[in-house]
Amino acid sequence: MKKLAKLLAAVLLLFVIAGVALIPMKAKAAEGEEGNAYEIVEAGDTNYKLSTTAMKALAAAIAIGLPAALGALAMGIGVAKSVEGISRQPEASGKIQSLWMLGMVFIETVVIYALVVTILIVFVL
Repeated sequence: MKKLAKLLAAVLLLFVIAGVALIPMKAKAAEGEEGNAYEIVEAGDTNYKLSTTAMKALAAAIAIGLPAALGALAMGIGVAKSVEGISRQPEASGKIQSLWMLGMVFIETVVIYALVVTILIVFVL
């Protein structure tokens, strides 16, 4: 449980650092201008202009990266616990295996939903 708490604290810290790094960015393109709105900025200038394509790419990366990473972590924990349970009670391996498979299906479903949302972000929005 302590390892999980440390991992969640590390993920939260990562989000805080990423949020602080993205605060100065303003997601607005120049008026009447479509597509790319990049320009070279001086150090300390906070008037960044990002295109909608760049913002969609950032949103898609977050929308698929986070669920994929956390889904892989959850699957790893699930496999470890099921193997541990089977090693302690080999006679219950059938029940443990079926429940483990059901859990894996639910975790993978969440990751597939994230993939669908990412595809919608990239191609529809």
